[in-house]
Amino acid sequence: MSGKDGFTLIMSPSVDPTTAFGKPPLPPRDHKQWTEEGLLIDRNVAVTMRDGVRILVDIYRPADRADGPMPILLGWSPYGKHGVTDKLFPPYSGVQDGWMSRFTAFEAPDPAYWCAHGYAVCIADSRGSWLSEGDLRHNGLGEGEDCYDLIEWLGVQLWCNGKVGMTGVSYLAAIQYLVGQLKPPHLAALNPWEGFSDWYREFAYHGGIRETGFVPRGSANLRFGLSRYEDTNANVQLHPVYDPYWESKEVDLSAIDIPAFVVGSWADQGLHTRGTFEAFRKFSSKDKWLLGHGQKKWAHYYMPESREMARAFFDQFLKGEDRGVRDWPPVQIEVRESAKKWTLRGEKEWPLARTRYQPLWLDAASGTLIKDPIAKEAQVSYDPLDTAGEAQFDIRFDADTEITGYMKLGLWVEAQGADDMDLFVAIQKIGKDGEPVGMTFYAFFETGPVALGWLRASHRALDEARSTPWQPVHSHLKEEKLQAGVPVPVEIEIWPSSTLFRAGETLRVLVKGMDIYREGLPNLPFARHEELRNAGRHVIHTGGKYDSHLLVPVIPA
Repeated sequence: MSGKDGFTLIMSPSVDPTTAFGKPPLPPRDHKQWTEEGLLIDRNVAVTMRDGVRILVDIYRPADRADGPMPILLGWSPYGKHGVTDKLFPPYSGVQDGWMSRFTAFEAPDPAYWCAHGYAVCIADSRGSWLSEGDLRHNGLGEGEDCYDLIEWLGVQLWCNGKVGMTGVSYLAAIQYLVGQLKPPHLAALNPWEGFSDWYREFAYHGGIRETGFVPRGSANLRFGLSRYEDTNANVQLHPVYDPYWESKEVDLSAIDIPAFVVGSWADQGLHTRGTFEAFRKFSSKDKWLLGHGQKKWAHYYMPESREMARAFFDQFLKGEDRGVRDWPPVQIEVRESAKKWTLRGEKEWPLARTRYQPLWLDAASGTLIKDPIAKEAQVSYDPLDTAGEAQFDIRFDADTEITGYMKLGLWVEAQGADDMDLFVAIQKIGKDGEPVGMTFYAFFETGPVALGWLRASHRALDEARSTPWQPVHSHLKEEKLQAGVPVPVEIEIWPSSTLFRAGETLRVLVKGMDIYREGLPNLPFARHEELRNAGRHVIHTGGKYDSHLLVPVIPA
């Protein structure tokens, strides 16, 4: 498909939707209505888009008050509205029995819960997915316009009170950014629960290094339909630098001005962490709240406490009930000590205004981080092709130290025997016993890092207009290869986090030429980077004219 935007979009034939592995049988396309367990269920309601294409949606209403008026919660994705279950990857996800009903679609609001509290729930199969007509669009303006059209259709149904809200995790969060910027009149509140907002930097190319684990898996989940689908994995590979393809996926987050309850986590390093916090920062809503947590994302979304917070928010802005939401702190964050221990605290803004950015200087001679600049030059090298090859730098805190916000790693690097290098960075917490302290990671694991960062050295050029001293943003417009024997400075963005280091505990910076966390459980989504440019040896220079340092956001006691 050739477009007016200056790039060719790769489309592939869809796969027979009746053959999808792991999904329940696909119901017939005909509309059907029935009552079950207090729900009036309309399956396969056809809604016409502005170009005449019809998509299918399922609508759930409370059977005892189906005529309303009531607000609607919309969940939008291509994952299949018929794939309902009360189980979610047990036991790894942490979702407990009883937290969701058997009517719940993947990452979507639970109709049984919301209908019992006076809401209708609509779950849509996006254009081209399953039995909906047309070619499947994977984000971009076209999908945003489709979602707009559905919202406006829902908002004028006789049983609707004219207010539509959106909620959901991941895909169901990212679509809220796309449609929110278009301002459909009946869209009254947003609740994005962890969703990336920058396609290139957060989803496809981490620091310019192509992601080869989640992207192909996610693309494979979008294949099922009756026509064609946007082959995301193929398109990603065709566009290694930032170009019109990526521009077509951009979102104007500042255009979103309706009430928003944004939930992000420190745990989704490599997928949703960065983008969710960026969304909150850029929304122009006067009524917006942020909850930053360190738990498993699906468990956190469906846990009773989170569900009650979401209901208070929607009651306030979709029903007009005073639920005290305006008395919430604008920001609430969980300050972690480990995967199992944290403290929830209210704040006024994000990032925290009282942050004190402190440089910790790398000393290659001792493998340490030091609070004062180092005069003597030193270097450390490692084999980037060896799984054991790495450089590490430690600082042991002599007093309790909270690090909350954005970190930046500035390095002077040299590639011996190569004209490029891929740098992988982990910030880890080491306990008083010298063992790593595990943090929640990727919705399933409790052995993860504090935070991660990545950079391909040839992508080191910064977008000066968007970068700050504490958050470098790379332009990724072109590649600038390295010269043999010439050290160059690079700045590596470390994704946001919040961690309390007790006195006697250690912060460790680990630098490698490959993924530091590589072992995911079989058949579970997990970020990987297997298309690397490493060869020879990586050299890190410190001290003197080589001002290699970690900039950390220290929060005063």
